[in-house]
Amino acid sequence: MKKTERLVIRPFQNSPTDLAALYAILADKDVNRFLPWWPIQSLAEAQDFYQKRIAPNSESRWYAICLRDDDTPIGYVTIGKGPSRDLGYGLRKAYWSQGITTEAAGAVVTELRAQQLPFITATHDVNNPASGKVMQRLGMQYQYSYKEQWQPKDILVTFRMYQLNLAQTDALVYREYWDKYPNHFIEQF
Repeated sequence: MKKTERLVIRPFQNSPTDLAALYAILADKDVNRFLPWWPIQSLAEAQDFYQKRIAPNSESRWYAICLRDDDTPIGYVTIGKGPSRDLGYGLRKAYWSQGITTEAAGAVVTELRAQQLPFITATHDVNNPASGKVMQRLGMQYQYSYKEQWQPKDILVTFRMYQLNLAQTDALVYREYWDKYPNHFIEQF
Protein backbone atom coordinates (compact mmCIF):
# COMPACT_ATOMS: atom_id res chain seq x y z
CA MET A 1 0.00 0.00 0.00
CA LYS A 2 1.20 3.49 -0.91
CA LYS A 3 -0.10 6.77 0.49
CA THR A 4 0.05 10.21 -1.04
CA GLU A 5 -1.31 13.51 0.20
CA ARG A 6 -4.85 12.68 -0.97
CA LEU A 7 -4.79 9.00 -1.89
CA VAL A 8 -4.21 5.41 -0.90
CA ILE A 9 -2.94 3.19 -3.70
CA ARG A 10 -3.37 -0.50 -2.91
CA PRO A 11 -3.92 -3.84 -4.63
CA PHE A 12 -7.44 -4.56 -5.81
CA GLN A 13 -9.26 -7.13 -3.69
CA ASN A 14 -11.77 -9.76 -4.74
CA SER A 15 -14.38 -8.22 -2.42
CA PRO A 16 -17.94 -7.00 -2.99
CA THR A 17 -16.86 -3.37 -2.43
CA ASP A 18 -13.95 -3.50 -4.87
CA LEU A 19 -15.94 -5.41 -7.49
CA ALA A 20 -18.81 -2.89 -7.30
CA ALA A 21 -16.29 -0.05 -7.66
CA LEU A 22 -14.59 -1.83 -10.55
CA TYR A 23 -17.98 -2.20 -12.21
CA ALA A 24 -18.64 1.55 -11.79
CA ILE A 25 -15.29 2.36 -13.45
CA LEU A 26 -15.47 -0.18 -16.27
CA ALA A 27 -19.15 0.31 -17.14
CA ASP A 28 -18.77 4.00 -18.00
CA LYS A 29 -18.45 4.38 -21.77
CA ASP A 30 -16.64 7.74 -21.45
CA VAL A 31 -14.06 6.34 -19.03
CA ASN A 32 -13.45 3.36 -21.32
CA ARG A 33 -13.53 5.18 -24.65
CA PHE A 34 -9.75 4.97 -25.09
CA LEU A 35 -9.19 1.66 -23.29
CA PRO A 36 -8.66 -1.75 -24.93
CA TRP A 37 -12.01 -3.26 -23.92
CA TRP A 38 -15.70 -2.53 -24.23
CA PRO A 39 -17.60 -1.17 -21.22
CA ILE A 40 -18.80 -4.01 -19.05
CA GLN A 41 -22.50 -4.61 -18.49
CA SER A 42 -22.82 -6.35 -15.09
CA LEU A 43 -21.23 -7.21 -11.77
CA ALA A 44 -20.67 -10.71 -13.13
CA GLU A 45 -18.56 -9.20 -15.92
CA ALA A 46 -16.65 -7.19 -13.30
CA GLN A 47 -15.90 -10.46 -11.46
CA ASP A 48 -14.78 -12.07 -14.71
CA PHE A 49 -12.61 -9.05 -15.55
CA TYR A 50 -11.04 -9.26 -12.09
CA GLN A 51 -10.26 -12.96 -12.48
CA LYS A 52 -8.78 -12.63 -15.98
CA ARG A 53 -6.93 -9.30 -15.73
CA ILE A 54 -6.44 -8.23 -12.11
CA ALA A 55 -6.01 -11.36 -9.95
CA PRO A 56 -2.43 -11.75 -8.69
CA ASN A 57 -1.50 -14.19 -11.47
CA SER A 58 -2.48 -11.81 -14.28
CA GLU A 59 -0.10 -10.23 -16.80
CA SER A 60 -0.27 -6.84 -15.05
CA ARG A 61 -0.24 -5.49 -11.53
CA TRP A 62 -3.36 -3.49 -10.79
CA TYR A 63 -3.52 -0.89 -8.05
CA ALA A 64 -6.78 0.57 -6.80
CA ILE A 65 -6.82 4.34 -6.39
CA CYS A 66 -8.77 5.27 -3.25
CA LEU A 67 -9.27 8.60 -1.50
CA ARG A 68 -7.55 8.71 1.91
CA ASP A 69 -10.88 8.97 3.75
CA ASP A 70 -12.65 6.25 1.75
CA ASP A 71 -11.31 2.80 0.86
CA THR A 72 -13.58 2.47 -2.19
CA PRO A 73 -11.64 2.46 -5.49
CA ILE A 74 -12.27 5.43 -7.78
CA GLY A 75 -9.76 4.35 -10.40
CA TYR A 76 -6.70 2.25 -11.06
CA VAL A 77 -3.08 2.26 -12.15
CA THR A 78 -1.61 -0.78 -13.90
CA ILE A 79 1.92 -1.81 -14.67
CA GLY A 80 2.56 -4.62 -17.13
CA LYS A 81 4.80 -7.53 -16.21
CA GLY A 82 6.11 -7.86 -19.77
CA PRO A 83 9.31 -6.37 -21.16
CA SER A 84 7.78 -2.92 -21.76
CA ARG A 85 6.44 -2.57 -18.20
CA ASP A 86 3.58 -0.65 -19.78
CA LEU A 87 1.85 1.85 -17.48
CA GLY A 88 -1.90 2.29 -17.71
CA TYR A 89 -4.63 4.05 -15.74
CA GLY A 90 -8.33 4.81 -15.56
CA LEU A 91 -10.40 7.05 -13.31
CA ARG A 92 -14.10 7.62 -12.69
CA LYS A 93 -15.33 10.69 -14.53
CA ALA A 94 -16.30 12.54 -11.33
CA TYR A 95 -12.58 12.73 -10.45
CA TRP A 96 -11.16 13.86 -13.79
CA SER A 97 -9.06 17.05 -14.05
CA GLN A 98 -8.01 17.02 -10.38
CA GLY A 99 -4.49 15.59 -10.75
CA ILE A 100 -5.50 12.31 -9.13
CA THR A 101 -4.22 10.06 -11.91
CA THR A 102 -0.85 11.82 -11.95
CA GLU A 103 -0.60 11.62 -8.16
CA ALA A 104 -1.46 7.90 -8.08
CA ALA A 105 0.71 6.95 -11.05
CA GLY A 106 3.56 9.00 -9.57
CA ALA A 107 3.43 6.88 -6.40
CA VAL A 108 3.59 3.70 -8.48
CA VAL A 109 6.52 5.09 -10.53
CA THR A 110 8.37 5.87 -7.27
CA GLU A 111 7.93 2.22 -6.24
CA LEU A 112 9.18 1.04 -9.63
CA ARG A 113 12.29 3.22 -9.31
CA ALA A 114 13.05 1.52 -6.00
CA GLN A 115 12.80 -1.86 -7.77
CA GLN A 116 15.47 -0.63 -10.19
CA LEU A 117 13.51 -1.45 -13.33
CA PRO A 118 15.33 -0.07 -16.37
CA PHE A 119 12.30 1.78 -17.81
CA ILE A 120 8.53 1.89 -18.20
CA THR A 121 6.47 2.78 -21.25
CA ALA A 122 2.96 4.10 -21.83
CA THR A 123 0.92 4.76 -24.93
CA HIS A 124 -2.06 6.96 -25.61
CA ASP A 125 -4.46 7.49 -28.48
CA VAL A 126 -3.73 10.85 -30.16
CA ASN A 127 -7.41 11.68 -29.63
CA ASN A 128 -6.87 11.45 -25.85
CA PRO A 129 -4.32 14.19 -25.16
CA ALA A 130 -5.21 14.29 -21.45
CA SER A 131 -3.62 10.87 -21.06
CA GLY A 132 -0.48 12.16 -22.76
CA LYS A 133 -0.38 15.08 -20.31
CA VAL A 134 -0.32 12.59 -17.41
CA MET A 135 2.65 10.85 -19.03
CA GLN A 136 4.46 14.15 -19.46
CA ARG A 137 3.79 15.20 -15.84
CA LEU A 138 5.33 11.89 -14.75
CA GLY A 139 8.50 12.83 -16.63
CA MET A 140 7.95 10.41 -19.49
CA GLN A 141 9.42 11.40 -22.85
CA TYR A 142 7.71 11.01 -26.22
CA GLN A 143 9.59 8.51 -28.42
CA TYR A 144 7.46 7.75 -31.49
CA SER A 145 3.97 7.19 -32.86
CA TYR A 146 2.46 4.21 -34.65
CA LYS A 147 -0.84 3.13 -36.17
CA GLU A 148 -2.50 -0.06 -34.99
CA GLN A 149 -5.78 -1.77 -35.90
CA TRP A 150 -6.84 -1.91 -32.27
CA GLN A 151 -8.63 -4.96 -30.96
CA PRO A 152 -11.23 -5.85 -29.84
CA LYS A 153 -12.70 -2.53 -31.01
CA ASP A 154 -11.34 -3.04 -34.54
CA ILE A 155 -10.53 0.62 -35.16
CA LEU A 156 -7.41 2.21 -36.58
CA VAL A 157 -5.70 4.17 -33.81
CA THR A 158 -2.61 6.34 -33.85
CA PHE A 159 -0.75 5.84 -30.58
CA ARG A 160 2.02 7.95 -29.09
CA MET A 161 4.59 5.97 -27.14
CA TYR A 162 6.25 7.54 -24.12
CA GLN A 163 9.09 6.12 -22.05
CA LEU A 164 10.60 6.88 -18.66
CA ASN A 165 14.09 5.56 -18.05
CA LEU A 166 14.31 4.62 -14.38
CA ALA A 167 17.68 2.98 -13.87
CA GLN A 168 19.85 4.94 -16.29
CA THR A 169 19.46 8.02 -18.41
CA ASP A 170 21.04 6.56 -21.54
CA ALA A 171 18.82 3.48 -21.87
CA LEU A 172 17.77 2.49 -25.35
CA VAL A 173 14.29 3.29 -26.63
CA TYR A 174 11.82 0.43 -26.31
CA ARG A 175 11.17 -0.49 -29.94
CA GLU A 176 8.64 -3.35 -29.89
CA TYR A 177 5.77 -1.21 -31.19
CA TRP A 178 8.02 0.48 -33.77
CA ASP A 179 9.16 -2.91 -35.06
CA LYS A 180 5.72 -4.53 -34.87
CA TYR A 181 3.70 -1.85 -36.68
CA PRO A 182 5.07 -0.80 -40.09
CA ASN A 183 3.16 2.49 -40.05
CA HIS A 184 5.33 4.33 -37.51
CA PHE A 185 6.80 7.81 -37.39
CA ILE A 186 8.16 10.53 -35.15
CA GLU A 187 5.94 13.57 -34.68
CA GLN A 188 7.29 17.08 -34.23
CA PHE A 189 5.58 19.05 -31.45
